[in-house]
Amino acid sequence: MAAAHSFFSFSVEPLHHSASPVTAGNCSRKGSGGGFFRPSRVICPGREPASDELSSDLDLQEGLITSVQALLRQHPKSSHGMITTVDHLKRLCIDHYFQDEIDSVVDRCVDLIHTDDLFDATLSLRLMREAGYHVSADEVLGKFANGNGEFNHGHSKDIKGLLSLQDMSHLNMGEASLYKAKEFSSKHLRSATKYLEPNLARYVRQSLDHPYHVSLNQYKARHHLSYLQSLPTRNTAMEELALAEFQLNKMMHQREMQEVKRWWMDLGLAQEIPAARDQVLKWYMWPMTVLPGLPFSRYRIEMTKIISLIYIVDDIFDLVATQEELSLFNRAIKKWDFAAADSLPTYMISCFKALYTVTNDIVDMIRNEHGLNPIDHLKKAWATLFDGFMVETKWLSSNQAPAPEDYLRNGIVTSGAPLVFQHLFFMLGHGLTEIDRDRIPRIVSCPAKIMRLMDDMGSAKVRTSTN
Repeated sequence: MAAAHSFFSFSVEPLHHSASPVTAGNCSRKGSGGGFFRPSRVICPGREPASDELSSDLDLQEGLITSVQALLRQHPKSSHGMITTVDHLKRLCIDHYFQDEIDSVVDRCVDLIHTDDLFDATLSLRLMREAGYHVSADEVLGKFANGNGEFNHGHSKDIKGLLSLQDMSHLNMGEASLYKAKEFSSKHLRSATKYLEPNLARYVRQSLDHPYHVSLNQYKARHHLSYLQSLPTRNTAMEELALAEFQLNKMMHQREMQEVKRWWMDLGLAQEIPAARDQVLKWYMWPMTVLPGLPFSRYRIEMTKIISLIYIVDDIFDLVATQEELSLFNRAIKKWDFAAADSLPTYMISCFKALYTVTNDIVDMIRNEHGLNPIDHLKKAWATLFDGFMVETKWLSSNQAPAPEDYLRNGIVTSGAPLVFQHLFFMLGHGLTEIDRDRIPRIVSCPAKIMRLMDDMGSAKVRTSTN
């Protein structure tokens, strides 16, 4: 069984669906329905109110938002300046305040896709792909290649263009041009750091070592702001809004971590089960990353509780309980009844009580906010996770090596991702079909598979290094 579950490497982005691919010459928007969800800058009803300090920062933000909105509206349509501003807003993690304006800009990006400027073409392509357009990268990038299909050497000194090309390469969907784009841009950007001025060289190295699309956006935002502050031409309103957002998030996350830590200490499971992991603030990182913004504060706290309990249950199965105790524990979870837990060890009763209480509290919150009652779905999700752990325990106790397909199918479940996403989707007001071992939607199974494989590969490296 896994030594740890990697809840920190995947983030959920708004999803859009397009009926069919489109070419650069005939770009059409995704189907109706818009994004999967869009964070609102309005505090959602039912959440705890902001403190006076938070309210003051929110007032400051409102004025800065108005200034940046004016900037977005004053650029000529489909201009270089407009798409560059949109890119900065996204990198600074303040784009959610301007989604309508950004949608309008992206809808017109097709005008720049045909340009001969590497930066404008690749940035437009990336913004459109992020928004859900399916535009052929091979067609867009073909104009920058020679007769052999390789990128023209003349672009090797275009640092802005190379950086944009590098970013675009991380949105590859199997296109040959983007594999070549990554190789070409990486080679020439690495070489360029030897002669670039220090601030730009540092920015290039950070972009190569921690690419935008495979890094924590909030972490990258501080680096991007530092880079913008080093430029001769600056946008004060945008920078001040980013700083205000950082400060607001810092205060908000500190308050949430205090609440999570208080809940964890009051729970006492770390003291009852000394062999279990005690890393609740680390477990907060995944909800903090996936659910940014003030409206989702309560959701981040509740998601951290769910993730914490998954780790505790995993450690009980791995390190503490006997096979007989685990069978009784599994049976109690399926019955969802305290009476069925009477015969369990004290620490298991405490774990079951915490799991039961947290799940029902979340159900009450979902019912109040969205009018849904997902208790049966969530009970089954916990039962499915326990069944997966039982399968791994039997493999281990019998010294059995499962077939790769059996290992991965069960490992997707025991990654904890299906359980976490089931809670998350209901919190966001989206009903979800029941998840069981053999019927997991790809939006869940794909990140779960990545988590499982990365986690087990990491555990194998640790074991190898200690032997």
